[in-house]
Amino acid sequence: QIQLVESGGGLVQAGGSLRLSCAASGRIFSIADMGWYRQGSGEERELVASISSGGVTTYADSVKGRFTISRDNTRNTIALQMNSLKPEVTAVYYCTADASTYERKGWTRYRQGFELYWGQGTQVTVSS
Repeated sequence: QIQLVESGGGLVQAGGSLRLSCAASGRIFSIADMGWYRQGSGEERELVASISSGGVTTYADSVKGRFTISRDNTRNTIALQMNSLKPEVTAVYYCTADASTYERKGWTRYRQGFELYWGQGTQVTVSS
């Protein structure tokens, strides 16, 4: 019902930068928090950064000062600017959205419950 599509991953050398983008589409009624998680090989999935609909941001301690999350509520998109990249951030990065859909009855849209949606993930590889 809601699709999240990530883009911008790739291979970069240590010290370089990448910008990830994520666009939400579908029967969106509203989106609360959006964020980025990552999962390295053999590791648990972890929160990298999140942003509320009002622009309040949260970061993992390991990325503070180097990563910046931003959001465009009019386009239902978020971005993650990653600078000073290190090999240890190599992982698949997933976009998430805590969002509600709608059901249309006649001319009226009725909000459904909130669910956490995940994108398919985009690979980020940082070489040393």
